[in-house]
Amino acid sequence: MSNIQQIDNTYIAHTYARFPVQLVKGKGSLVWDENGKEYIDLGSGIAVNGFGISDDAWLEAVTEQLKKLPHSSNLYYTEPCARLAQMLCERTGMKRVFFGNSGAEANECLIKAARKYAAEKHGPDCYTIVTLRNSFHGRTLTTLSATGQDHYHELYQPLTPGFAHIAPGDMDSLKALAATTKIAAVLIECVQGEGGVVPLDRAFTDALAQFCAENDVLLAVDEVQTGNGRSGQLYAYMCYDLKPDIVSTAKGLGGGLPIGACLLGEKVQDVFAPGDHGSTFGGNPAACAGGVSILGRTDEALLAGVRERSAYIFDALTGAPGVEAVNGLGLMIGIKTVKPAREVVAKCIENGVLCLTAKDRVRLLPALNIPMDQLKKAVAVLRAACGE
Repeated sequence: MSNIQQIDNTYIAHTYARFPVQLVKGKGSLVWDENGKEYIDLGSGIAVNGFGISDDAWLEAVTEQLKKLPHSSNLYYTEPCARLAQMLCERTGMKRVFFGNSGAEANECLIKAARKYAAEKHGPDCYTIVTLRNSFHGRTLTTLSATGQDHYHELYQPLTPGFAHIAPGDMDSLKALAATTKIAAVLIECVQGEGGVVPLDRAFTDALAQFCAENDVLLAVDEVQTGNGRSGQLYAYMCYDLKPDIVSTAKGLGGGLPIGACLLGEKVQDVFAPGDHGSTFGGNPAACAGGVSILGRTDEALLAGVRERSAYIFDALTGAPGVEAVNGLGLMIGIKTVKPAREVVAKCIENGVLCLTAKDRVRLLPALNIPMDQLKKAVAVLRAACGE
């Protein structure tokens, strides 16, 4: 065990089951450990480094902003914050943006916006937010309460009240709940990432959108992991032709710096007044400058490349020895393997490829622009690890 690993194990809270790899530098989709061993990165910091590590244009944008104004209170205006909000609204049709620092914080804002709107529109007893079984919405107590996986709840009772969970596709349960409970919003992930990289069925999302429209229930979409080009569209809800009232996003938006954003649609655009919500580091100029660089280059050419790379991975792994199933959307892919997923990932690490896991699946979240030669080499290593 290296000295750094010993120090980490001594002084860092034991909340992560780390792999025995100490990363010291990276560029693009390549990273190196303290011994100089090279790895192809198929995780991109869990969908954060969308353009790879230390992308030159992103690095220049962030560095220039750091030289000018690295942080400012939200009591003042800053250009990167305003520009990024404008870009997000113009690209999505949403009306306003609240910036935070993470996906969980973006979802906290989403929940507060939905509840405030519903209380003002339908009365103080209209606060229940419906989420899906197998979902994941964050690690704070309230976003954990929104998460539809019981094992995340076991250690943290009592949970924040006001959440109900239905199985994906179960419109009958939703309608039955609506007959007895005032529902403020339904919150979904179009692809349940932490739940095993499982896309929702289009017939269900169509029915859900119709239900929300007919019952004046807000439709909210968690795009923390699926967003910012990962699905092959700018946001995954666009793959489903949905028109959400609220969208949360984070991860890939900042290109490597902490940022979260809650996008407010027409119904809720004016739900917040000064003092209703806030975040000290939300809208940080350096993080937003990075976001402007990332979002400005997430164009149709890049998205076409995401779809091309996705098709290659699906074709290469579907039916491969040791592979039971491949699921996901864009460059958010889960692989059900015959061998335990963590065993497959360990073999990949041994042979110079970094992958992730989600439940019982190997999870791939490579940079959106990973060079095809590196991707092909990495997939060959993964195939071998699955089939050995």
